[in-house]
Amino acid sequence: RVRASCILTLAALTPLCAISTNANITDEMNRTIALKPDIDNGKAIYRLCASCHMKNGWGKKDGSFPVIAGQHRNVLIKQLADIRSKNRVNPTMYPFTDPESVGGIQGISDVTAYIASMEKDPTPGVGDGKNIKLGKIIYEKRCIQCHGDEAQGNNEAFFPSLKGQHHAYLLRQLKWIQQGYRKNANQLMLDQVKALSDSELDAVADYLSRL
Repeated sequence: RVRASCILTLAALTPLCAISTNANITDEMNRTIALKPDIDNGKAIYRLCASCHMKNGWGKKDGSFPVIAGQHRNVLIKQLADIRSKNRVNPTMYPFTDPESVGGIQGISDVTAYIASMEKDPTPGVGDGKNIKLGKIIYEKRCIQCHGDEAQGNNEAFFPSLKGQHHAYLLRQLKWIQQGYRKNANQLMLDQVKALSDSELDAVADYLSRL
C-alpha cells in the first residue's frame, strides 16, 4: 500500500520539551496529527523500521537505538519533523524522514500510531544503580513539571515519555542537549540540564531507565 523505509532512529524518543520554529514544518506536522491513522497500514510500514528499532520497537540495550514502542504519537511526529527540518541533528535519519518515503503524511500518521500502540520494553538497558536515589531527587526537582510524576510525558504538549528508556540513550541525549548539539530542546529544558554534572546526568538517566 505504501513505499516504506526505516524512518525512526529517534526515540523518540528522546527526552525533550521541544517546539519547532519552521512554519512549513509545523503546518505539516499539525496536518499529520489531525489525520485519522490506519494502524494496520502503520504496521506494514514499520516492517522496514524493524532492522534498526527491532520488531518489537525496543531498540538496543546499549543505547545505539532507543525504545520507541509506546512513545506518544505526537512526540514521534514532532521528532520526525524536527529531523527533516534539520532542527534536530540526526544524519542517519535524513534520508528517511521525507513524508513521500512512507506514503505521504498519511504514512507518517499511520506508522507513528502503530508505534505508539506497541508495548514498552519491560527490561531496558540500565546504569550501574549506584545513584538511583540521587537521580530521583534530580528528576523531581528539574524534570517532573514537563514529563510528569511517573515520567509518562504528555502527548498533547509534545513531552515524551522517558520511563523505561535505555540508560545509555538517555545519557547521550541529555549530554547533547547540554552541549547544544541537540538543537530542538527548548530553553526550559536547557536551563534544567546545563547545571548538572556528568555524574548527575548519569544518575537521572539511570533512574528513568528503571521506571
